Amino acid sequence: MQVYGITGWKNSGKTTLTERLVAEITGRGLSVSTIKHAHHSVDIDQPGKDSFRHRAAGAGEVILASAYRWAIMHELRGEPEPTVDQLLARLSPVDLVLIEGFKQNRHAKIEASVQPDRPLIALEDSSIKAVAAGHMLPELAVPVLDINDIPVIADFILKEVGLG
Repeated sequence: MQVYGITGWKNSGKTTLTERLVAEITGRGLSVSTIKHAHHSVDIDQPGKDSFRHRAAGAGEVILASAYRWAIMHELRGEPEPTVDQLLARLSPVDLVLIEGFKQNRHAKIEASVQPDRPLIALEDSSIKAVAAGHMLPELAVPVLDINDIPVIADFILKEVGLG
């Protein structure tokens, strides 16, 4: 599995860029999975539902399955947050995993930037290989791509990971 990151500040366009890249790359016949980092408590379950009750009773993991999808919920219960490598190990094999967030990790990334008043992470982080911007930027040491030109950004990423 090849891995590439999409990073940026809050409200920088990361999720929209990731969503559009998944559609573009899967449209080219490649398989893609994603990992999304959240800085807040996340719960995909609903209070009162059976799976929620299982977790509330103390289950370490609960799998919720149907004919359309399944999800595994793992309660950390004081354990440290898993690393990107630990999360990747849980995924089924695909051609490409796009990782949204995880700014501190050292995997190769593209920075999304739609707010001209925010400082660029790329100026300080050598793991950022390009910036996808929705505004004019000064010349940088990495390529600057139009955040709305999804085929060009997809080409860049796929070439970077050897799938282009």
